[in-house]
Amino acid sequence: MCSENKDNGEKREPEKYDGKLIKDLGQYVLKSKTDGKGIVLLNIAGEIEGHESLGGNSKVSKYELILPLLALVQSDENIDGLLVLLNTVGGDVEAGLAIAEMIASIDKPKVCLVLGGGHSIGVPLAVSGDVTYIVPTATMVVHPIRINGTVLGVRQNYEYIERMQDRIISFTASHSRIKENELRDIMFNTTELTKDIGSVLIGEQAVKKGIIDNVGGINCAMNCLYDLINKKKNSTI
Repeated sequence: MCSENKDNGEKREPEKYDGKLIKDLGQYVLKSKTDGKGIVLLNIAGEIEGHESLGGNSKVSKYELILPLLALVQSDENIDGLLVLLNTVGGDVEAGLAIAEMIASIDKPKVCLVLGGGHSIGVPLAVSGDVTYIVPTATMVVHPIRINGTVLGVRQNYEYIERMQDRIISFTASHSRIKENELRDIMFNTTELTKDIGSVLIGEQAVKKGIIDNVGGINCAMNCLYDLINKKKNSTI
C-alpha cells in the first residue's frame, strides 16, 4: 500500500512486504537470520467462523481473512513455506473445507501441527499439510456433521448432509494414510461418546490410525518444514 507523507505532500515508494498485514491478523512471518527463509505462521484457533458472525465472546478464526492470506503465501516469492498451528473445536463446515483445500493446493512446503485439539472440521484442516504432527496430549474428536437449528426431515436435506459428509471423508482420506472405510468406522462409532457419535483420538492414537503422520512438537514441525524447503530449493537448482 502506498502511503503519503503529510509534511511535504510527496508520495513514498511502496514498502516491501514485511508481514505487517499478517501480524494485524494475528499471524506472523518467521524470518531466518542465517539463510533468509521466510515462513508464514498461520494460527487457527477457537471456532471456524463461516458466513454468520459468532458471538462477541467467541474465539474465532475468520475464513474471509485466512483465504487471502493463503493466496499471499502462494504468490509471494519471499515466502518459502507455511506452518499451520491448530487448536480448534471445529465450526463451519464449508469454511473449514475451503481453508483446508486452499492449504492443500499451495505448492510450497507446508506442515501442520495439532496443539490442544483438532476437532470436527479441524480434522481435514489438520491433514492439509505435506507433513502433519500432533503433540502427545492433543485430542482429535472425529464425528459426523452436526446440524444446528431446525432441519426439515425431507429426503433432499438428508442427501445434502450425506454428500457433505462424503466430502469431508474423501478429503481427509486422500490427504492422510487412513482408508475411507476405516475413517467412517471411527466417525460413526457409537460406543465411546456418551451423548454423541464419534471417537476421541489422543496424540499417538491419531498417528496409529493413520490420520496424522507423526507425534511431535514445534521443534519437530519446524525442522521438518526447513528440510522440505531445502529439498524443494535443491531440486530446482
